[in-house]
Amino acid sequence: MTTEHSGGGDLSRSLELLWGTGERPSRGPKPGLTLDRIVTAAVAVADAEGLGALSMRRVAAELGGGTMSLYRYVPGKAELLDLMLDKVVEFDAEAHPDPAAGWRPVLDAVARTNWRLHHRHPWLLQVDQSHPLLGPNALDVFEYALRALAGTGLADREKVHVMVALDGFVGGTARTQLNSAHAEQRTGISAEEFWRVQEPILSQAMRSGRYPTLAGLDEDAFSGGDNPVFELGLSALLDGFAAVIAARSRPNGPAKGHPNGRITADEGITE
Repeated sequence: MTTEHSGGGDLSRSLELLWGTGERPSRGPKPGLTLDRIVTAAVAVADAEGLGALSMRRVAAELGGGTMSLYRYVPGKAELLDLMLDKVVEFDAEAHPDPAAGWRPVLDAVARTNWRLHHRHPWLLQVDQSHPLLGPNALDVFEYALRALAGTGLADREKVHVMVALDGFVGGTARTQLNSAHAEQRTGISAEEFWRVQEPILSQAMRSGRYPTLAGLDEDAFSGGDNPVFELGLSALLDGFAAVIAARSRPNGPAKGHPNGRITADEGITE
């Protein structure tokens, strides 16, 4: 369940902190903290105890200081969350393929990095980022992916749509897996026990003849865990992007940015 929102505090102050354009603390004794230490401690609290445990008081305790000392650096929890969201996506270019290697290995690497990110920081799925506050780390990732998509024939708007679709797939798949694990923790009922309780009624339903296709599935149809789902979905999504990009390079292919990526015969070009 979403519990927080990006950009939920003072937007101007969050942006100043993200981009380092604001004034640094100058009052009082020599600062014993840094903004990066505070944000790193906040991420550690959220990773270990969940987003619900995050507070200025809790972060101060993690750092071994008083709550008021944090307010010299960051106005409050909402702005701190904006900094955390950018902190965790810090980009390591050396760990990713060079954009010159082509768009597919780059997008594959971006997707896998994002997949691992959600599992390392499950609290990310509790934050509504429909209005994202873009910091330098987030833009580094975006710039990297867009460089790889240069020369594909995609319109600029389509390149952005590709990134949105990729992010939506990874986030949605991670949410399904992590919510399942959270359900076990929340209820104390394992996945095996959960399905065992349903087995009698489901077996009866399969014998009824109402669901012949379901009844004919192999016994292992629902086994294999979530990683195979991610692998198949990512491969299919990248194959789909490849088909669109290939269509752009064909003579009389779909025009850039055309709705649904298609040109109709009525417009003078045959599909």
